[in-house]
Amino acid sequence: MSAQRDFEPYEGPQVEGSREDHAEAYRTFMETRRSVREFSSEPVSESVIRSVVATAASAPSGANKQPWVFVCVQDPCLKRAIREAAEAEERLFYSERASERWLEDLKPFETTPEKPFLETAPWLIVVFKASKGSQGEQHYYVTESVGIAAGFLLSAIHHAGLVALTHTPSPMEFLREILGRPSHERPFLLIPVGQPAEDCEVPRLQKKPLCEMMFIDRG
Repeated sequence: MSAQRDFEPYEGPQVEGSREDHAEAYRTFMETRRSVREFSSEPVSESVIRSVVATAASAPSGANKQPWVFVCVQDPCLKRAIREAAEAEERLFYSERASERWLEDLKPFETTPEKPFLETAPWLIVVFKASKGSQGEQHYYVTESVGIAAGFLLSAIHHAGLVALTHTPSPMEFLREILGRPSHERPFLLIPVGQPAEDCEVPRLQKKPLCEMMFIDRG
C-alpha cells in the first residue's frame, strides 16, 4: 500500500519590484562575504546562533532525511581542546602531508599551523554529516545535502552581520571524539563565527569571470 499523499499549496516569497533587481541585490550582498581568520572575542548571543542554524536546517536534503548535526561550541575548555587537536593535524599537514604545489598556492593567504581563531571566536559551529538517523534509518545523498546546508549556514551568518571561516583540518575525527558524537556522524566543517577583529584584513581575491564557468545552451 502506498503512503498517504500529504501535500500543501506552495506559498513562495512575495517579491516587490523586478526579479532582476532582487537577484542583483543579493549577488552584490553576497560578494561582500569573506572568509575571516581574525576574530573579535565580542560575544554573540545564543539566539543569533540558533537562528542561523535553523536557516541551515531548512535546506533541502535527500528524501528529506536531513542528515546533518550542528554542534555549537562556546565553552572555553572545549574550544581550547579543539584548537590543540586542530593545530596538531595542521603541523603535520604543513610539514609532511601537503605537496610543494599546495603549500605554494597557500602562500598568498599567509596561513600557518597556528589557529588562534579557534579560541578567539565566540562560537564554533561544527557541522557533522550523519550516514544514518538516530534510530538507524538510512540517509541519502548525505554529502550533497550537508554541503547545501552549509551554504545556507554561511549565507545566514553573513546576513546576520557576522563573519565566519570554513576551516577543514584533516583528518577531523578528533572533533567527533572531543564532542562525544556517535560513530555514524563524521565531521564535515569547523566554522568559527563572530565579529571581525578591529584590525582584520583579508586577501585581495580575483574571482573567475562568469564567462569561464557559466554556459547557456542556446538550442
